[in-house]
Amino acid sequence: MRRRILFYALVFISLVGVACEPVSPFGPVYDVEGNLARDKEIINQFLETADIDSLYRIHDPNGVIIIVQKEGDGAFPVDRNLVYTHYTGMLLDGTVFDTSLENVAIANNIFDENRIYRIFEFTVGQRDAIEGFSIGFRRLRSGSKAILIIPSPWAYRDNKNLERIPANSVLKFEVEFLGME
Repeated sequence: MRRRILFYALVFISLVGVACEPVSPFGPVYDVEGNLARDKEIINQFLETADIDSLYRIHDPNGVIIIVQKEGDGAFPVDRNLVYTHYTGMLLDGTVFDTSLENVAIANNIFDENRIYRIFEFTVGQRDAIEGFSIGFRRLRSGSKAILIIPSPWAYRDNKNLERIPANSVLKFEVEFLGME
């Protein structure tokens, strides 16, 4: 009798253990692959209808789309290069959520008088900007103007604490690659 109870208890415990997903002490695990697949469909639909002038488009394997509008004549940045750029960030519907340009902030009613609008600096591959910037800028020559379409895993993921950016948003950045060190 004891063996039978022990056997059923072990079967029950193993079934419960298999049926449960692992629990992270930090909350649910972010589904990069699932969100990239979802975002790929959103990006493809956007690109089918978007009227964007370009010299050419680069479809990076990470899912970032680089739409080159003006080819620079400088070098390509590599990890640890300091990049200087102006940018305007927007949702795919065209709503501007951030910019390094004061006149663009004013025109889009997002001007913050406590902010200093200036050239944005970030170090490629060092997480001082969204990862999509490092992915996109690695494919641009210094001096280029481009549009970066960045899937949510390489932007702000499922962050719900951003005032103007909904969680899991695909983002569009107009960038002017001013130079690098």
